[in-house]
Amino acid sequence: MAHTTGRGRTALVAVIGGTLLLGGCGIVGSQDKKDDLHAMLPESIRKSGVLTVGASFTAAPVVYRNDRNEPEGLDPHLAQKLGELLGVRVEFQDAGQFSNVLPGLMKRQYDIAMSGITDTREREDGLDKDGKQAGPGVDFVDYFMAGIGIAVKKGTTQNVADIDHLCGRTIVVKKGTTHDDLVQRQAKVCEHDGKPLKMVQTDTDTAALDKLKGTADAFVTDYPKAQYAAQTVDNGNAFQIGGPQIQPRPFGIAVRKEDSALRDVLMRAMNRLITEGGYDQVLSDHDLTVGAIQNSVINGSS
Repeated sequence: MAHTTGRGRTALVAVIGGTLLLGGCGIVGSQDKKDDLHAMLPESIRKSGVLTVGASFTAAPVVYRNDRNEPEGLDPHLAQKLGELLGVRVEFQDAGQFSNVLPGLMKRQYDIAMSGITDTREREDGLDKDGKQAGPGVDFVDYFMAGIGIAVKKGTTQNVADIDHLCGRTIVVKKGTTHDDLVQRQAKVCEHDGKPLKMVQTDTDTAALDKLKGTADAFVTDYPKAQYAAQTVDNGNAFQIGGPQIQPRPFGIAVRKEDSALRDVLMRAMNRLITEGGYDQVLSDHDLTVGAIQNSVINGSS
């Protein structure tokens, strides 16, 4: 996994008062291009000059902290580039575990959420895992495609390449994710088939991988995260991918429904980043070009 160096890293600042700060390190495009997007931002963000972003720093290579305790990964570096185009400073706020990210957005603890969040109809409509109304929902500005990945112990001969292969095994997932919901649904199928599935929930990817080193048979997560674990943990000697990427879906920047102006300008900025080449460079830096999209849309899961 390649990491951003030089110019990109100079924009990453240490943790200050529990908030991770990213400042602009240059201007992408001409001054007039930057200013037209800046003028489209909500007045409160233009006046403060800051866009706050909620995230869970628990999901390498998408969003995590490096060995200097600085924000690292796909999401922080894309956000940095968006901030340059919008003419604002981007401040990442640590929401803790992933299940806190969207609730924190709805409580207005930050302006947007960007934390490897899968854009789903349920999240757009504010539905819980049982399909019941749990809130107003959010809008997504989609920026990446990622499927499900299944990580298993290195050298295993077990066939755990698909969701149906989870029955009769111990499966670890991160709490509050779409994979958590998926494995819970599959557990009912497995129970019906007489092959009970044992599910173990954790708050972080690191804790999940510790479980996989122990008694768990597989870790179900986003494919980029499973791939990263297979490539990096114990120098690539601990885990392997159980099978190909499954059911690719978009990652999206989450925005409150009432903040449509902010949503729309973020989509415009993301599309400009794509057309001007900065997007491809960030994905290349993090070895994630497989998830590249041709253009950003709003609520692409619908």
